[in-house]
Amino acid sequence: MSVLAAPRAPGARPPVFSPEGIADRVRLIREPVHVVSGPDGRELGLATGAPPAGPVLGTLPPLYPEWLGGRTFCEAHGVRFPYVAGEMANGIATTGMVAAMARAEMIGFFGAGGLAHPEVERAVHSLARELGSRTNWGVNLIHSPAEPELEWRVAELLLRCGVPRISVSAFMELTPAVVLCSAYGLRRGEDGGVVRRTRLLAKLSRPEVAERFLSPAPPALLDLLVARGSLTREEAALAALVPVAEDITVEADSGGHTDNRPLSVLLPRIAALRDTVCRRFGYRRPVRLGAAGGLGTPDAVAAAFALGASYVVTGSVNQTAVEAGLSDEAKAILCDADVADVAMAPSADMFELGVKLQVLSRGTMFARRAGRLYAAYRDHGSLDEIPPALRTAIERDVLGAPFEEVWQRTCAFWEERDPAEIVRAEADPRHRMALVFRWYLGSSSRWAITGESARRADFQIWCGPAMGAFNRWAAGTFLAEPARRSVTQIALNLLEGAATLTRAHQLRTYGVPLPSEAFTYTPRELA
Repeated sequence: MSVLAAPRAPGARPPVFSPEGIADRVRLIREPVHVVSGPDGRELGLATGAPPAGPVLGTLPPLYPEWLGGRTFCEAHGVRFPYVAGEMANGIATTGMVAAMARAEMIGFFGAGGLAHPEVERAVHSLARELGSRTNWGVNLIHSPAEPELEWRVAELLLRCGVPRISVSAFMELTPAVVLCSAYGLRRGEDGGVVRRTRLLAKLSRPEVAERFLSPAPPALLDLLVARGSLTREEAALAALVPVAEDITVEADSGGHTDNRPLSVLLPRIAALRDTVCRRFGYRRPVRLGAAGGLGTPDAVAAAFALGASYVVTGSVNQTAVEAGLSDEAKAILCDADVADVAMAPSADMFELGVKLQVLSRGTMFARRAGRLYAAYRDHGSLDEIPPALRTAIERDVLGAPFEEVWQRTCAFWEERDPAEIVRAEADPRHRMALVFRWYLGSSSRWAITGESARRADFQIWCGPAMGAFNRWAAGTFLAEPARRSVTQIALNLLEGAATLTRAHQLRTYGVPLPSEAFTYTPRELA
């Protein structure tokens, strides 16, 4: 049955007691299901549709994928499904992906992280033209501690162009840019409540960071923005009454920037913190929690909703979708991944801070080679201090060019993006070394996007264990074919499967003897 099919009202179906019959009835999630007893009064079985003539021990109403996270997220964002396709940096989450999700009544975020300002601007204008009055789409604002001016300019762009949703990620502290996005356009509604012009979804993995986003914006930052003329005094006053974000995405073991924490530990911890902070400030509206990281199968999605998530966010699995801005070569490598084929590697944007991100290790040498670069940076004060043998190995085996040649390429990049970085590097040899090594880190992700065959071994592909789990689940089905992996088919099947498994778990608590096949869902084409 289609996910979008209308409710059915069938007559009573005969009760079933065999393992095969029970498994089949479990999958009829859009019909009421009745737990019945057999003739001896001890055997339990299932009937669906209208109540059967015999004794009924319990009844479950129809269940729809749309209902998995409660209704608050869908009502707040005007969507049908509590599902978000997360922002994959460097435009891997393309405008096409965002538009497809919006048309499917879900939410998608364009991956603006790592892109130059003009590229983000083009994407925003393209989405605004294509999606018109729709509000279920957005763009990512990623924390850029090495480029605060770029972070600020992107924030201003998103607000100026009226982007309805902004996903803020990788923030360790609140910055003027993120507070501006939260407070800009706040006003009083007819009922006296605070109305948001722009909705923020804050992706985070640390309780101390969560508390900052759950609390009202700090007065010092609000005063600074008012002094700059970026906020009105009324907006700042209203910002002191509401949380910075009313949607908190709890990010567990994900691809890219991650703390590798298990969702089953992290989400309840932040849920308890959410409740404490909301009571402290007496908010009039609830703050919703979403789940991200490790969500590649219906089992994982069902577990996230069971933990209390109002919505789920997927990332790694969408990189193999036809809409993803990743080369066919990189997608093919991802399609071969298993759950253990990931590793941690230095990040380009926070290299000097020692921040790492999770990447694919199967079919690429990036993680190992990037680790060699960070070790050299950690152990030496400049490029000139690197011993000749190590220098030769790095130039030959990692960079593929002499340090000086890479420095020239680096200068060409920063001349366009931020010339101040070159000035700083000329005065600070260690920063110059960092920029040379970051050239490799930044280039490796672009090689994966463009499919630079000569640098295939250097592809940087952000990936969590969910990719391997997805591949195993999709094996032998239509989703095993990359040409048929659309972002919406991935989403609809994960949700349909999660609803089916949720129904199975409900019936198990009633004591129904469910066979193992009742806890499986095979992908199929859904409309």
